[in-house]
Amino acid sequence: MAATNTQVPLITVLGSLNIDLVSYVPHHPLPGETLTSTSFSVSPGGKGANQAVACAKLSRTRASVQDRKETAHVRMLGAVGADTYGDILVKNLAAHGVDASGVTVRPDPAKTGIALIVVDEPTGENRIILSPEANHSLQPADFATLPGPKPDLLIMQLEIPHPTVLAALRAARAAGVDVLFNPAPATPDLAEEAYQGLAHLLVNETEAATLGGVKEADLEDEAGLAAVAQKFQVRGVQTVIVTLGGRGVFYRSADGAQQGLVPAEKAKVVDTTAAGDTFAGSYALEFVAAKAQGKPFDIAAAVRKANKAAAKTVEKLGAQDSIPWRDEL
Repeated sequence: MAATNTQVPLITVLGSLNIDLVSYVPHHPLPGETLTSTSFSVSPGGKGANQAVACAKLSRTRASVQDRKETAHVRMLGAVGADTYGDILVKNLAAHGVDASGVTVRPDPAKTGIALIVVDEPTGENRIILSPEANHSLQPADFATLPGPKPDLLIMQLEIPHPTVLAALRAARAAGVDVLFNPAPATPDLAEEAYQGLAHLLVNETEAATLGGVKEADLEDEAGLAAVAQKFQVRGVQTVIVTLGGRGVFYRSADGAQQGLVPAEKAKVVDTTAAGDTFAGSYALEFVAAKAQGKPFDIAAAVRKANKAAAKTVEKLGAQDSIPWRDEL
């Protein structure tokens, strides 16, 4: 059932769950170079799980996790292995207020997904290698129809099989469910049907260039950003958001009435991991809140708020641990 003024909206996230193995180094290693890291951590991650945790943490204060005082319910759909890492991921979701009942635990020999992350300490920039494992056990047939209850917004990425993503997009269209799609990691051969009827497309500069068939140099000014946004909108997308790191965020509504470039928030960058996922979570919460209240969605205001949340995230180490709670903004 769609949200009303008396209901708390539901956000469902379908995506990846990974354990992040993170090394912090003085610089990214050169070909053939062996580096000794300054520190190492093991923490819950995966773009899907990160975005679910972002929605959950930003919808409540740290003190309100147990008493369910949130502005949105958050449900995670995905898969992990029957191993220690899978157990950590599921328990961490629940600890942050995410409904993890939709996370399937695959038996041996399936393993939980792993991300190998190298963080350049001077800049906070990261490089990531994914091993999908159980994430790629999600099959299109599993999402011929969306698992209930019907959400007010479905969030997806591309760290699960593309055919599964396309099946879920079809199911969402059939059910009249709005989708926030963050096609990362981007691939130039993404099927055109992925864009049809899409409520929100969230991409970074590299993803916008890859999916839009342009060069990153073409996106150096607002005119170039507007042009690539219109390319996506011709394909069927309504709202396009392009995050640009230190340059800010560009947004464009379906009719072009809301369009602009919002400057980046000032921040002391320590680790950029999960910054984009935090942005997605904050933006999603603003959208479902407006929808629940029957108010027009103010894209610019949502982008500004999401910018602030992402700026908080880059000032801390790690993925889900670095995502702020609502009362930290």
